[in-house]
Amino acid sequence: MTLKKGFKQLVTEAEAEIETIDVEDAKRLVDDGDTIIVDLRDIRELWNVGTIPGSVHAPRGMLEFWVDPDSPYHRKVFSSGKKLVFFCAAGWRSALATKAVQDMGVMPVAHIDGGFSAWIEADGPVVEKDRK
Repeated sequence: MTLKKGFKQLVTEAEAEIETIDVEDAKRLVDDGDTIIVDLRDIRELWNVGTIPGSVHAPRGMLEFWVDPDSPYHRKVFSSGKKLVFFCAAGWRSALATKAVQDMGVMPVAHIDGGFSAWIEADGPVVEKDRK
């Protein structure tokens, strides 16, 4: 099977059109009342390694449905008008998600370069995610 585009090209193309912020800037946004940090990782990833304090969990597979006010799955947090900053494990899913949400017309949006891995390397604060 030959793909027209691989994930690397998709991520590169997305990053050319979206805002990418570094971990240090992201750390300053944790307590910013005008910003919502969104964790796109699978719930098992959160259970295993924790998450950024105050972040909202939105599984990548549901994001567009949760963002769209016309969807039966809409979550009000995504229509708050606040800046949405997405992250995943490495910054790939979050780049694609940021581009998708931006294409839907949601602004302002950004993603964290390097994702949660970069956050950990930069000694960003982490909280455990309780299992419900």
